[in-house]
Amino acid sequence: MQPRPRERGMGGFVRRHFESLMLTVQVVVDLGVILVACLVGFLVGQRVGGLGSELPWTVYREVWALVAAVCLVTFHGFGMYSPVKSLLNVEEFKAIAKSTVVSFFVMLTLTVLLRTTGQAPEGGVLGPLVQLHRMVDLNIDPNAFSRVTILVTFLLIGFFTTVSRFFSFKFIQNLHRQGIGSRNSLIIGTGPTALWLQRKFVLVPTLGLRLLGFVSPREDEVGRVINRTTVRGTFAELEELVPRLRISEVFVALPEEEEEVVMGVTERLEALGVSYRVVPRFYHLMSQRVRIENLDSIPLITRPDRRQNPLQAVGKRLLDLLLASVALVLTAPVFAVAALLIKRDSKGPVFYRQVRIGKDGKPFKMYKFRTMYLHLSGDAVAPATPEDPRITRVGRYLRRYSLDELPQLLNVLFGTMSMVGPRPEMPFIVATYGPLQRERLRAKPGITGLWQISFARNEAIHENIDYDIYYVEHRSMLLDIVILFLTVFAVVKGTGAH
Repeated sequence: MQPRPRERGMGGFVRRHFESLMLTVQVVVDLGVILVACLVGFLVGQRVGGLGSELPWTVYREVWALVAAVCLVTFHGFGMYSPVKSLLNVEEFKAIAKSTVVSFFVMLTLTVLLRTTGQAPEGGVLGPLVQLHRMVDLNIDPNAFSRVTILVTFLLIGFFTTVSRFFSFKFIQNLHRQGIGSRNSLIIGTGPTALWLQRKFVLVPTLGLRLLGFVSPREDEVGRVINRTTVRGTFAELEELVPRLRISEVFVALPEEEEEVVMGVTERLEALGVSYRVVPRFYHLMSQRVRIENLDSIPLITRPDRRQNPLQAVGKRLLDLLLASVALVLTAPVFAVAALLIKRDSKGPVFYRQVRIGKDGKPFKMYKFRTMYLHLSGDAVAPATPEDPRITRVGRYLRRYSLDELPQLLNVLFGTMSMVGPRPEMPFIVATYGPLQRERLRAKPGITGLWQISFARNEAIHENIDYDIYYVEHRSMLLDIVILFLTVFAVVKGTGAH
């Protein structure tokens, strides 16, 4: 079979070099964001006053160049320029916070080390080092800098970079939705695991994967369409399918097959020189955080310590109390208006109390603004669309902007919920949980969380536990802050739950 001609023109060039182009653009954007933060930080420092605030902006040019260099190197060190993205980009947002803090302390250290060498001797063993130092040292005294300017500058770098990356992720996501920059991929297998992978590709376009089809071990499945994806061929046709479809990545989803079959497939993929990933036989175990140990040459899978750090638990509780208290004060007018509209719209109480299952399987009463007609509300599956006949007119607006969740701030104050965590489910759903699903009960339920801001928020919670398992296994104060930040964007855009 003749190879397909290469795409020509600008569109073809972009598709062939998408990752390198995006990397270049991202570095340039980050540099611009850093310099803007430096300028704004300088202007704020001048307004505040204090030591160094009288210095002109030209004095800070060397400092800004050093800040930009340090930040870009640190960004790279924390993996911010990796083409592989995490779930909802939460790891990238955490990397921004970490790299900004590290850059700040590196910058403070360099301003001390790069002082002018003065009358240091150039001869002797250290002569070359002295000359090198003079090539890069600062021409001003670091003690003359405005401390307020430096601090504000790095705070702004963290904030501006976070906002910039949020929009860049959205931009790249839209490109992937249009097929630009997506890597052509195949799934080997047609079983439940293969279908689970296919669903993830559809729900998470930020993965940058364009699924072109399945490969089946059975000839009678060739041509069959499974959830809008075609079975392209059999195992025997791999050598023809991979080059013809320009496959970049292959996902081997055959955990139910014998080891010899899986190894045979991977050997052929190795010979084709295509990147591949294998879903392990015990992938349900591997979906949680594990540690790989070795007993001589035998690899062993074990679970690390799963207990939450006591200091981390105390910090999370203090953050909950602070945020809930401030939020209740700020949203008091919203409470009043919502209560008035609910009472005028339909009969029944303003608040709706429902029994949910919390941490360690303990039931509690969760508060919400009533958004459904009283005689139609109860223990049933939550509405999937705004047109659900159970929802009142006012309820549609409250649910669209997630305002119906505001009374749960009371649950946070009472300690039955947290600001961030898995959504609490109803008892009749939890009763059907298996061992893996019960893992989400190890954390206190939250008002917001990964699932609530995910692409799967319109689907059943218990069918999308990946987000909650990820949160339970990686929970931290920094992750909570990232989720809260992303929640603000989701609420402003009106993409809350229906």
